[in-house]
Amino acid sequence: MVDSVKDFYPRPQLVRDNIQALDGEWEIDGKKVIVPYPPESKLSGFKGKTGDVYKYKKIFRVDLPDEGRILLHFGAVDNKARFFVNKKEAGCHEGGYLSFTLDITDFISRQGDNELEVEVFDNTDNTYPYGKQRIKRGGMWYTPVSGIWKSVWMERVPESYIKDVRITPSLKGITLEVTTNDPKGADMALGADVTLSDGTLLHHDFGGGMGIGRSAVIRTFIKIDGAFTDKGELYSPRLWTPEDPYLYSIKIYYMHDVVESYFALRTIEIGEVNGVKRVLLNGKPVFMHGVLDQGYFSDGIFTPKSPFEYEKDILRMKELGLNMIRKHIKVEPESFYYFCDRHGMMVFQDMVNNGKYSYFRDTVLPTVGFRKHRLFGKRRTKEEKKVFERHMRDTLKELYNHPCIVAYTIFNEGWGEFDADRMYLVAKGEDPTRLYDSASGWFGGKLNDFDSVHNYFSGKADRPKNRPLFISEFGGVSYPVKGHMFNEDKPYGYGSAGNSTELTDRIIARYREIIIPVIKEGACGSVYTQLSDVEDEINGFYTYDREVLKVDKEKMLALSEEIKGELKRI
Repeated sequence: MVDSVKDFYPRPQLVRDNIQALDGEWEIDGKKVIVPYPPESKLSGFKGKTGDVYKYKKIFRVDLPDEGRILLHFGAVDNKARFFVNKKEAGCHEGGYLSFTLDITDFISRQGDNELEVEVFDNTDNTYPYGKQRIKRGGMWYTPVSGIWKSVWMERVPESYIKDVRITPSLKGITLEVTTNDPKGADMALGADVTLSDGTLLHHDFGGGMGIGRSAVIRTFIKIDGAFTDKGELYSPRLWTPEDPYLYSIKIYYMHDVVESYFALRTIEIGEVNGVKRVLLNGKPVFMHGVLDQGYFSDGIFTPKSPFEYEKDILRMKELGLNMIRKHIKVEPESFYYFCDRHGMMVFQDMVNNGKYSYFRDTVLPTVGFRKHRLFGKRRTKEEKKVFERHMRDTLKELYNHPCIVAYTIFNEGWGEFDADRMYLVAKGEDPTRLYDSASGWFGGKLNDFDSVHNYFSGKADRPKNRPLFISEFGGVSYPVKGHMFNEDKPYGYGSAGNSTELTDRIIARYREIIIPVIKEGACGSVYTQLSDVEDEINGFYTYDREVLKVDKEKMLALSEEIKGELKRI
């Protein structure tokens, strides 16, 4: 197994041969720092403090072919950054969770040393998405990060190249949309090869596309169902499910450019089964047996030691019988979603919030039952709303191709919420192939694909109304494991257990009280809080360092079978 972020392709859905990693040793003000770990983390080797201005520097030589253009990719930089190549400004960026690219061809020397400088500032301004970060961390708020926290790498592309690939699956085939950087590219020959599950190579030639501005978009449908195999037989598609997460490989050709990607055949929708509205995966009812995953790590905070730590977390949850992860208020590197694609872990992806949070308004009042008010958006500035909408659109574009993503959370518990119905329509317009929880927990508007509830304290099951019931958070029982805690003086959770047996039994009791009784009535999924402890919060299945499984694996697997049994009875 590869054990370094430098050895893992940072963009598995658009792979080329000519790349050069820039992760590893950099400098901040003359002191060594290891990228891509946040300067505040142990793995960075640098004692940083959010709010400082970080001035990164990297000396490198270009180890790529001379012809073509050089693109510089950043997975994420939190959150305001300016970039200089050989003392010349090459660009700027705002926002701390998504990837971006700079064309640095005209700034670099391909023969000698080059100097890359990144000037970064982050004060966890509410204007920008910030998630669970807070300068004064504690309880449900965690250590803030800043700076470069996802991989940095360069790529050599031809003068005319593929900028983006957008894949929309069905049960019969895919709609493939290719965007090139050349407006004349719509008239150029473009083709694709799909490898079927029996090894048959299915070749497809594109028709013409259309030029838009400085690029060209070419769209085509590739029919998989009924294609002829090498044996002359008609091919039956292999659909993606948590039990059989089959991925098709595809190679796309455009002039002198070649990229490799992958896709799955699957659909997610809401349909009616025996008079009850349910979530359907590939046309069949599915129960999203999920867990809350905040993506925090004891050594790297936002960034694990290796991307394979993401895979380990996914497999840990599969081993407990879970089939869904709710990625909570964080957008991960693409490697996380690739491993979910590969291992059949459905993802319910949260948008990253901005705006102010009020404990009384957003948590206390709804917890005691006051779940309707007109305060939303009153404290939001026009700039905050504009930034949130832009970040939501960009998130949908960045993650569009991952089959593991079946749904999105737009707002969580009223935190930063505004115009929820309009945001639902914006998201559906951008990506109509997924489901949306426009207001997770409470304060929902008229438009939502779910009846979404959070249930931490009631022992009663909520009943489905006119939409599939989604228990989007529940549980959170804490269990302290001495020697594996971030802070033994201030543990945080919702109720407590004294040992693994008590914890497991309490978790199973919660499922039997509030989840299992309503599956037949229309409950489509649940999200237990949470995958691992996070700093003061000790309510995970695993400890923060992932060294101790705090629940009984066999009992959790038996619970999973119990849930599957209820689904079969509908």
